[in-house]
Parts: sequence; C-alpha cells; structure tokens
Amino acid sequence: MAKQYNWHRLSDLYAREGEIGVIEVHGKKICYTLYEQQIYAFAYKCPHASGIMADGFIDDAGNVVCPLHRYRFNIKNGYNSSGEGFYLKTYPLEQREDGLYIGFEKSSLFGW
Repeated sequence: MAKQYNWHRLSDLYAREGEIGVIEVHGKKICYTLYEQQIYAFAYKCPHASGIMADGFIDDAGNVVCPLHRYRFNIKNGYNSSGEGFYLKTYPLEQREDGLYIGFEKSSLFGW
C-alpha cells in the first residue's frame, strides 16, 4: 500500500545551496536545505542524541551531518550513511502552481 500524505502549503522559503534552514509547520520544526538545485526537508533533531540538525552542515556527498557526533544522513532518503543504523525522518516536497507543499504521512502523530 502506497503512503498517503496530507499536503500543506509552505510560505516562501529562502534557501541557499548547502545552508540549512528551519521552518515551522503546525507547531513542528522541520529543517530544509537546497542541494543540487532541489529543496529537501528533514527532521529537526538527530535520531541518535537529539542534536539540532540545523546546527550541522551538508557535506559534498549530499549528507546532512549532525553537529554532536558527526553522524551522516542522506538528505534524499534519511539513510544513515555513516553506518550507525539510525534513520533521519525526511519529508516529501511537491512544487505546484501555487507554491511549495510538504507532505505528512496520514498516520503521523498529528492524526491528519
């Protein structure tokens, strides 16, 4: 069964290549970045020790690097590319005529 999402329009995002920004959607902080001319969204906190991912950086391979222990996560799919076995939550983004939308799984903690 395919995942189903509730889509929420984002206000205009300002993103520069390789910089990490933070947005708030329905009270939830989410990080975003521009990498290779595409915007990606991912969890605000590291799944290992809750490091603030916005305080980390994007490496040349397209991984977001946690500032606490340098765990690396692929910004496209959340895969823990440094091998510790954790997974960083990522969010789908969809560009539409009227703006950029972010998707939350319908079974998420929001209950949408």
